[in-house]
Amino acid sequence: MRKYRKREHLENCLRASYEGNTLFEDVFICHSSLSDFDFDEVDTSVEFLNKKLDFPLIINAMTGGTDFSKQINIDLATIAKKFNIAMAVGSQTIVFEDDDMADSFKCVREIARDGVILSNLSGHATVEEAKGAIDTIEADGIQIHLNPAQELAMEEGDRKFKDVLSNIEKIVKGVHVPVIVKEVGFGMSKQVVKKLYDVGVRYVDISGFGGTNFIEVENLRTPYNDLSELYSWGIPTAVSIVEAKSLKLEDLKIIGSGGIKTSLDLTKAIILGSDIVGISGEILNYLARGGLEYAEEYLENLIFKTKMIMLLTNSRTVADLKKAEHRTTGKLRELTEPR
Repeated sequence: MRKYRKREHLENCLRASYEGNTLFEDVFICHSSLSDFDFDEVDTSVEFLNKKLDFPLIINAMTGGTDFSKQINIDLATIAKKFNIAMAVGSQTIVFEDDDMADSFKCVREIARDGVILSNLSGHATVEEAKGAIDTIEADGIQIHLNPAQELAMEEGDRKFKDVLSNIEKIVKGVHVPVIVKEVGFGMSKQVVKKLYDVGVRYVDISGFGGTNFIEVENLRTPYNDLSELYSWGIPTAVSIVEAKSLKLEDLKIIGSGGIKTSLDLTKAIILGSDIVGISGEILNYLARGGLEYAEEYLENLIFKTKMIMLLTNSRTVADLKKAEHRTTGKLRELTEPR
């Protein structure tokens, strides 16, 4: 059943039509007419999990576990290798039910041999399962995803959540690679990020509201149970980044994701406090509608325009971009002002 559900998820991600608001529109970036460097000196490289990436981007968790998704993972890994960016596989839980499905994940490491590759499991995974998922793809880190909203929208989904935090603590202590706790599209509050930090988590992917909407994705599987009034549920991506950053935890690494589509989205996510950014749905759309070459062209344009913005904010490096002058306005300002 899980195998067929994964295919449904992919198809419904492409069918979903509800568009949330990340609130990046409420971030104003100040233009600089004078630059201290030339365009070819712009440096978009970052260090992530002790490896150098050429661009601060993760192709975020999407799929795996079927022949159909294996080809998608091959294409995504090819993109990750070409641009030297990180990649996370989709949930590997299915491997513990069917060993034959492991190849749909292993192919990623076979292609992106020296790249940053992340495993992925749910917050209910055992330490042994986490170790197995990591070993399967020789992962540099493991994403543990939080998806209570999706599970509740899923007719056959989990209904037990009270032990997830203590279980994450066990995984953090029990594996040999960094643990990245990731939402699936509904954002993380400041309180949730602090709870995760207190049990040893040092990487959070806030995956805010504004991208793939998994309440809608699940609702498309069971249209007789109308959940449309909850499609607007979640913390907008921009708000979630600001909330996490406001904790002022120097060793906390923030991954900004959720509705990131353009170079402006990406740079605003970094300016607000993200160390690196994740994209999933937009890359999947390009890949599904135009193939590998079309998706690669999207990434090439994204990188070029990001470098333009960096020069226009006098930011030679990503570290400089994090300090770029900006203002917040409108609803974003209202929601993030001290209460």
